[in-house]
Amino acid sequence: MNSTIDRSATLELPFRRPFDWTRMLKFIGGRASAGVESVEDGVYRRAIEWRGDDGTLEARPHERKHRLIVNVEGAVSRHADELAAPLARMFDLHADPRAIARCLADDPVLAPLVEAAPGLRVPGAWSGFELVVRTIVGQQVSVKGASTIMNRIVQRAGRKIDGHPHEGTAWRFPTPAELAAADLEKIGMPTKRIETVQRFAKAVATGALPLDTPGADPEFLKREMLAMPGIGPWTVGYVAMRALRDPDAWPDADLVLMQAIARRDPSLVKPAQQRARTERWRPWRAYAAMHLWNGVAMETGLARGG
Repeated sequence: MNSTIDRSATLELPFRRPFDWTRMLKFIGGRASAGVESVEDGVYRRAIEWRGDDGTLEARPHERKHRLIVNVEGAVSRHADELAAPLARMFDLHADPRAIARCLADDPVLAPLVEAAPGLRVPGAWSGFELVVRTIVGQQVSVKGASTIMNRIVQRAGRKIDGHPHEGTAWRFPTPAELAAADLEKIGMPTKRIETVQRFAKAVATGALPLDTPGADPEFLKREMLAMPGIGPWTVGYVAMRALRDPDAWPDADLVLMQAIARRDPSLVKPAQQRARTERWRPWRAYAAMHLWNGVAMETGLARGG
């Protein structure tokens, strides 16, 4: 693989306004794998590999146009045109924020949140595999705690990119095969969760779970993940939001969401009452979840949820 910066390309990817880039970066940055991806001064950056070529991408909004500017450096830049679609998915550029707001703002629980952040998107991920690992790691631990363990996984099983120009993105996240075979003893996770991570990694490595394969059936992927020990409805719902890009996905039984709903409407305390209310938010429940998590973040100053 060629990791030298010997060429570059620039993509201009359109989006509909409003587009809340600041909150998207805050969400991604708070959950980033240290050394793999970074958020700094309004720029998203990570090292990538595509069709055997290495390089780096940097994304930031254009100062005037309704465009996301993505600079691709290195050998991977020769595939720049192919990167437009996955990048648009990752940054939720095809969303229609006005249509979403019209639906969600009809509900008094969500209306003030939509008004406060009208261009909120559902952040995606460059790698569905990486996101699922992060989601499993994040089960029953804080956002910060999950990030710490992810950094250990990267250091333990990932690969340092020699001569990489950006220290904050100088690590390649382990491949499914590498993670399945890695020694994750004493990494800070319960044994059963380590088993879940490696069972999932092996399924992706063998092709039994074609997670990042274009055209893979999302319903099949959700069923297969849900059938794995250690992966429940919350994990599948969250992955469906961010990796499978289902705008109506809902991370079931998310404690932060349940508390936020009850706090905004005390009549909605019981899970059955909350489930009935979320039906009103279809087909945009993933965006409703983002608004509720964002509301908690605004109130507490802490990254909560996901």
